[in-house]
Amino acid sequence: MTAGRAAHDAVVIGAGPNGLVAANYLADAGWSVLVLEAQPEVGGAVRSDTEVYDGFVHDTFSAFYPLAAASKTIQSFQLERHGLVWRHAPAVLGHPLPDGQWAILHRDRTRTARMMDEAHPGDGDAWLELVDKWDRIGPHIISALLTPFPPVKAGLGALTKLRGVGGLEFVQQMLMPVTDLGRTLFGGVSPRILLAGNAGHADIPLDGSGSALMGVLLAMLGQTVGFPVPEGGAGRLTQALAARLESMGGEIRCNAEVVGIDVEGGRAVAVRTEGERFEAGRAVLADVVASNLYGKLVAPDDVPAKVAKGMKSFQLDPGTIKVDWALDGPMPWKSRPAYAPGTFHVADSVEQMSEALAQVTAGAIPARPFMLAGQMTTSDGTRSPAGTESLWAYTHVPHNAAFDAGDGGIRGTWDRDDCERFADRMQARIVELAPDFESRVLARRIIGPREMEARDANLVGGALNGGTANLHQQLVFRPVPGQGGRAETGIGGLYLASASAHPGGGVHGAPGMNAARAALAHRRLRRVTSVLS
Repeated sequence: MTAGRAAHDAVVIGAGPNGLVAANYLADAGWSVLVLEAQPEVGGAVRSDTEVYDGFVHDTFSAFYPLAAASKTIQSFQLERHGLVWRHAPAVLGHPLPDGQWAILHRDRTRTARMMDEAHPGDGDAWLELVDKWDRIGPHIISALLTPFPPVKAGLGALTKLRGVGGLEFVQQMLMPVTDLGRTLFGGVSPRILLAGNAGHADIPLDGSGSALMGVLLAMLGQTVGFPVPEGGAGRLTQALAARLESMGGEIRCNAEVVGIDVEGGRAVAVRTEGERFEAGRAVLADVVASNLYGKLVAPDDVPAKVAKGMKSFQLDPGTIKVDWALDGPMPWKSRPAYAPGTFHVADSVEQMSEALAQVTAGAIPARPFMLAGQMTTSDGTRSPAGTESLWAYTHVPHNAAFDAGDGGIRGTWDRDDCERFADRMQARIVELAPDFESRVLARRIIGPREMEARDANLVGGALNGGTANLHQQLVFRPVPGQGGRAETGIGGLYLASASAHPGGGVHGAPGMNAARAALAHRRLRRVTSVLS
């Protein structure tokens, strides 16, 4: 094994959004940075490709980026100077209902409220009241969520606004199950199913405490920043981050899978690939799922006892199956929405959505899966030829299936046969809403849990969020109790920069930023300590 040419100040493992955010922040601070990426290209779970059909761009994993648009960190990088262009669909989100009606979240809140009020008088005013409260306190909540725990400055800011939005009543509402919040605030179906569907992006049960905050957070982002997409494909976002880093002298090596982290005297000092060793003069930042970092990249004997104990109960979020379609025309909806949405959800009702998600939690393969889907050409006309549609849908499945709640034909091994059968089940859900759908399919691609992990090692078994979003593994419990919701790992100079760290999943760059800030703070502390001694 050969040593790296010269020690970099920092070695970042993984060129996903968190790793690239961390690398950019350290480069801004004047550090020399090397990023090592196992895949042939940068991006992690923010990539796009043209594999499905000639002339069509599909996002390989994630697709819509409200949290990136709201992230002060990502905004501060001015990625537009490096080729990033945001695009928006006519409507943010739609939910087609079995009776032909649509629940629509439009970026213009007054249009959203008008459609809600037409369906159920009074709901429009109630929605605008919720949005008004969010305008006052929401930025502080987002800031608190995206900064290291405890979020002192952002928390104080939220407290100053709390009385004006209802005080403890507002706090109670955010801690409610989203199903209860919907019934409390609204009389009609539209706002309730939009909130529930947004809450369903995480693996918190819809009838579980805290799901209301997730539903409100994403719905309100839809009203403030929308659900934007990068022009040309999701990969343009991470490519812009990479271009910015390289413009400042940062180095990125792809096809460079890290196989180990060297720890000497309780401190991370180097990173190893199969053929090379790269010294890290100041820090190693790991955009790596916690279950792959501790005991794999870091030798078991080097993992602090407290962390090793906590990792025994570390819980991943559910697996995922994603289906991409190339359509030779627009979606043939049974009833067309007033405004074409970029994102749409598929569930018969809030109750049926809850049932499908509960089946996954219980280890059952859902009979009628709740699906999140995207009309990408509707959102960005560069994604496929004019008059066609680049479409995807994904849903969650259990890692270890106990049984199939449907026809019993799916075993839960998620081999190619299982994935094809389940994709047929997903497709049938869309056909119910768009009867001529199958006649427009030019090509279909299925990315199951195994293939997701093969394309991105952080997506273990298709888990997208680096660990469950349930309360027992959030804040000071993420990824394990005792780490204080911070990037420190208990090993000097090694920082967890992936979605396994607080605040978890979503493309906002917060775990990477928190890790970079921690590395800089520890460097300053070591320098002060050295001077004083």
